[in-house]
Amino acid sequence: MAGGLEPHLEALRRELQGPAVLSVLVALIAVAITFLIWRFVQGRRSSRKAVLLLGLCDAGKTLLFARLLSGRYRDTQTSITDSSAVYRLSQDKSTNVTLIDLPGHESLRLQFLERFKAAARAIVFVVDSVAFQREVKDVAEFLYQVLVDSTVLRNAPALLIACNKQDVTMAKSAKLIQQQLEKELNTLRVTRSAAPTSLDGSATGGPAQLGKKGKDFDFSQLPMKVEFVECSARGSKGEEGEADLEGLEKWLVKVA
Repeated sequence: MAGGLEPHLEALRRELQGPAVLSVLVALIAVAITFLIWRFVQGRRSSRKAVLLLGLCDAGKTLLFARLLSGRYRDTQTSITDSSAVYRLSQDKSTNVTLIDLPGHESLRLQFLERFKAAARAIVFVVDSVAFQREVKDVAEFLYQVLVDSTVLRNAPALLIACNKQDVTMAKSAKLIQQQLEKELNTLRVTRSAAPTSLDGSATGGPAQLGKKGKDFDFSQLPMKVEFVECSARGSKGEEGEADLEGLEKWLVKVA
């Protein structure tokens, strides 16, 4: 009986060594590797729970921070250190992120960004829509420094440009702010000929390349998704009213 089975066993061995089986094994290995890479990326992303609030001084970051956490208006002063708190998303109390309000003063903002950038799941870059026209170059300079940072480029956190103070009549629209920022960032990209350095002082290995070479810069060229919203941390009814942060709150739910 054993002799009768031998030809069948030999045929099975040959079949298992054939190209079809090899193809299946290669495909299974590829799927396994892809799954492991996906788990690794997801694990790194889930470990980044911070949403950083960045922007120049007086853009309204601290009031926006307070409004998101408590809903109440409070007088604020220029921050000289960071503030952080857990923000529980209104639509899902079990989901939360850590909001971190970073100082906007020129002498402090990069050192605080350096401290927290690796933990950033998302970045809210707050712009004073009223003062934007006179501050556009400073806003673009700071945003440029954020966007060419090696850690930010590698992690590609979601980025929201929050066009604050929309309750004021002279506030510029999100569309105009986007157009002006793209223009200024394009100019910075052209004029920066020296090799940039990351925020920790290490060289990135060549000239800053923001966006696509040979094309005028626009935000769609970045590795992270960039969105713009209009908002008002003060609100149209002043201190006694509610803030207008609906667009920002919806975005936080989306990126959490």
